[in-house]
Amino acid sequence: MRVLLRKPPPNSGQLLGRRRTLRVGIAAVAFLACRAPYARSADSAGNVEDIKGEAFADANGRRRALDRASPLYVGDRVATGRAARLTMHLGEDTTVRLGEQVQLVIDQFLLTAGGEISLMSGPMFFDRPSGSPRIPIKIRSPYAVIAVRGTRFFAGPSNGVFGVFVEEGAVAVSAGGGAVTLQAGQGTNIARPSSRPTAPVIWGTARVSAALASVQ
Repeated sequence: MRVLLRKPPPNSGQLLGRRRTLRVGIAAVAFLACRAPYARSADSAGNVEDIKGEAFADANGRRRALDRASPLYVGDRVATGRAARLTMHLGEDTTVRLGEQVQLVIDQFLLTAGGEISLMSGPMFFDRPSGSPRIPIKIRSPYAVIAVRGTRFFAGPSNGVFGVFVEEGAVAVSAGGGAVTLQAGQGTNIARPSSRPTAPVIWGTARVSAALASVQ
């Protein structure tokens, strides 16, 4: 009985090697896509500068714990836990400090297009150097829209209402069909989401100290 041995076709080894390499390459691409969805699916907005306690970011149904130097992306919903503090560096030179139990969405924060943030709950402090280039920045909340003209201001719960206080510079606050412009040292109150902002007044030392302590 004769046994016929078929010779492998020319370049069969190369063909098998190419197929094996292709399968490995496809698997590697799939693995990297699962491991790093944010690198390609969202624009960078900044990073975490400092943190105390627990804080998280949620985007596209994915929740991740934040640590110092964690990246932040446009579209992130940032949340802080009880007694937590979080400092974010956004864009080129903007710092945002958050107090406890904050819910905040980075709607947009690009160097050339400006920024827009939704403060859903909790206290925040916004800080930009006085010599920074002027770019359009808005802070939206269920209570008001804050157009940033200045450099340092507080927004959030204060004395049982939603308060805005300017430490340096100026901001325009619109709510309930009314609008006020606050200068350094002045604040306004908004009792409920449909209320107009009160006339600008100088906040007392105790109230300012309490507001700033909530984000430090």
